[in-house]
Order: sequence, then C-alpha cells, then structure tokens
Amino acid sequence: MDTVLITGANRGIGFELTRQYLNAGAQVIAACRDPNKADALQQLTSQARPPSVEQLDVTKQDSVDALASKLDGTPLDVVINNAGIMGGNRQSLDTMDYDAWADTFSVNTIAPFRVSTAFLPNLKMADRPRIITISSQMGSLNRQSTGAYIYRSSKAAVNKVMQVMALELKNYGIIVCPVHPGWVRTDMGGPTADISPQESAKGLFDLISELTIKDTGKFFSWNGEEHDW
Repeated sequence: MDTVLITGANRGIGFELTRQYLNAGAQVIAACRDPNKADALQQLTSQARPPSVEQLDVTKQDSVDALASKLDGTPLDVVINNAGIMGGNRQSLDTMDYDAWADTFSVNTIAPFRVSTAFLPNLKMADRPRIITISSQMGSLNRQSTGAYIYRSSKAAVNKVMQVMALELKNYGIIVCPVHPGWVRTDMGGPTADISPQESAKGLFDLISELTIKDTGKFFSWNGEEHDW
C-alpha cells in the first residue's frame, strides 16, 4: 500500500485526504505547521493505523529540509501539496494588499515546488510516484472571471510550475498533476460551496489512485475530468 505525504493535513481537504488514505490502509505522513494545535489529527493517532503527524512549514526551507532528512530513505508513493491560503480580502482593483500577495505566492506557488523537489529522492524510490498539487479552476486562463487577483494568480502560476515539472520528471516516471478540488465547504470555500470535504477527498483519492505516466502534466478536476488550462 502507498506511503503518502500530505501538507496542510490538519483541516479541510487535507484532513479528509488523510482519513481516506488511512481507511485504505496507506501509511500517511500528515504534515502541518503546528501539530500541537492539530486536534483532529491528534485524535486519529489513537487508530489502529495512525498517521505520522509531522511539523512542516512549507514556506521555510529549514523546516522542509528537516522533514526530508527525517524521511531519508523512505519511499514516497504520493506527495500531495495541499497547504494553501486565500490571500485575504484586499485583492481587487480598488484595494490591494501587496504583502499578502507575496505571502500567498510563497504558500501557493513556491512551496509546492520546494516540497516536491525536496522529496524527489523519496519519490524516485517508489514504483509509481505521483506529485499532486491542489490548485483551483480560479487559476485557469480559459475561465473568465473577475476579482481575487492574489488567489487566482498564485494558482495560475503553480499550474505552470507543475506543467514544467511534469515535463522534466517524466523520464524518471514521476507523475505530476495539478488538480481542482471543486468548490468545497471549508474555511476557504465557505458554507455555501457545492460539495463537502468528504466528497472532494473521495474524488481526489480515486483520481490519484488511477493516474499513470500518460496523465502527467494534465490539469484535472476532483471528479476525474480533465480541466482546461
């Protein structure tokens, strides 16, 4: 069964993905910034097959390096870059928080590259390694909509990062795909969103389970459908 590293695993989609993989018998490395405050994750540690809850700040190179050192020699079948932020309320033509824009790029765009490259040695040890980045249809250049400049641009940028990474890692057999998780009822998506975290995570689990090297570099939706770039 797979060994899976999930960032931002303490809540929302990341937490539900953790549960999906544990229920499937996978070994899950559930990473978050402050494990001591991750109450839901800590409750899972009492299960027969608990996750390994690890500290990870995806914006800090020393934090990523520390976890990579701890996992040295451990094959990773799947790395899921789930940690992400919305970017705050000031991201319009009338008002823009430029510091928040930079911070959001650090989390949503740069961190998935940092994490993915840090664990390449682990991925290369697996039979069917996969790098999955939770993106958004709000970053699709083919989808016309307004506002949310910070969030949209960070997701459009990470889509391109993953597309380029897919090309460069294809010869190693590493599958790289950004995915749109749906409009999900989380703290970020809000209470009126279309689907629950459980529905999103189940769709993502099924999609990730079925990916092959022929799929690398594609942009998918949570339900397995290919998404326009």
